[in-house]
Amino acid sequence: MSETQEFRTGDTPLPDVLILTHKLAREYDMGSETVRALRGVNLQIRRNEYVAVMGPSGSGKSTLMNLIGCLDTPTGGEYWLNGQRVSDLSDDALARIRNKEIGFVFQTFNLLPRATALHNVELPLIYAGLAARGRRAQAEHALTRVGLADRMHHKPNELSGGQRQRVAIARALVNEPSILLADEPTGNLDSTTSAEIMQVFADLHDQGQTVVMVTHEADIAAHAARVVTLRDGLVAADQRRAA
Repeated sequence: MSETQEFRTGDTPLPDVLILTHKLAREYDMGSETVRALRGVNLQIRRNEYVAVMGPSGSGKSTLMNLIGCLDTPTGGEYWLNGQRVSDLSDDALARIRNKEIGFVFQTFNLLPRATALHNVELPLIYAGLAARGRRAQAEHALTRVGLADRMHHKPNELSGGQRQRVAIARALVNEPSILLADEPTGNLDSTTSAEIMQVFADLHDQGQTVVMVTHEADIAAHAARVVTLRDGLVAADQRRAA
């Protein structure tokens, strides 16, 4: 399959395609009503892309994020992640893929208030069973990548909002995931701090990290190299920023 050919059922994604959705659909039964959140989304995201997913409330962007993040399963279509078709895996298999391939950053920082930044970042590695020395080194490296080498032993209440989000980003990075998936990552931050956090994402992208960000704010989406806009459960626009 060449780059210009449309993906078809039975094809395999090109090697540099990290995320591929083909006719991806998700319906929810709400009593007597069926809500068609996604109606057949076709999307390809390559390694080291920086993509923002935008859309008004009800457009399907949160549903798409949940499917890309392996937090939910589609009711139709295909989802390929890093060369593996994951759309029809079991919940246990999805959990393993999620822990290995995806780092999540949320609007709320979700940090343990009594733990240091270092310990908060170590948590995924503790769950993964990594030995203490190895996980400390990886956590220190992740915190250094987001500019917090001098704040490792501070607790969340000793950090600014922007620094707390940096800790959350470091925690998402510590397993060295294929994708950094950010859901409204600046939603709780002022404009100056938001700009600082967007610079962190830009720096990570420059280092080779694939970033997919869901946002409803056009000025935040403008930081990405590509903006995919959803409307009524379908891709309404897919635009790349001029280099």
